[in-house]
Amino acid sequence: MIKVTKLDSEIIYINPDLIEKITERPNTVLILTTQKKIVVKECAEEICHRILLYRKEIMKAFTEVITDEEA
Repeated sequence: MIKVTKLDSEIIYINPDLIEKITERPNTVLILTTQKKIVVKECAEEICHRILLYRKEIMKAFTEVITDEEA
């Protein structure tokens, strides 16, 4: 899950696999696969960075599990 801040300063966590599209006009809007729209304070570039870090952590954990099983 990635952490985002809604315009009313509420912090929520979103499954990045559900994000279909990110737009900036001028607010950043996350459009989910369910067509739900969430307006957040973070810019699109920051959201993309957080998604990348999230996926790197998953790959790191997966690699550690595979390495442990081989040992």
